[in-house]
Amino acid sequence: MKIENTQAQMRKGVLEYCILSILSSGEAYPSEIINQLKEGKLIVVEGTLYPLLTRLKNAELLSYRWEESKSGPPRKYYQLTDKGSNFLKDLDVTWQDLMKAVELTRKKNA
Repeated sequence: MKIENTQAQMRKGVLEYCILSILSSGEAYPSEIINQLKEGKLIVVEGTLYPLLTRLKNAELLSYRWEESKSGPPRKYYQLTDKGSNFLKDLDVTWQDLMKAVELTRKKNA
């Protein structure tokens, strides 16, 4: 078993949560989202991000607006909806519970 495969699966499992967390501080253009994910060592390419954004939008957790660009085509800026903010709050609780459970398991078996 390769560690890289497990690491990739773990990262994929938290991407939606991280995207919602990034957007909780305000709207963002996809390349801004990618840059923040890369800063957190969650390497993502556009081909991974856009389907996630579409899925979150279809679930009414995100909305977007178009803005004209001076250097190219119009840009799509994403933001959390009220439903998305509430969903993120629930995920925050789930994340905290999951971290506690993992830590308890690790301590018991250390």
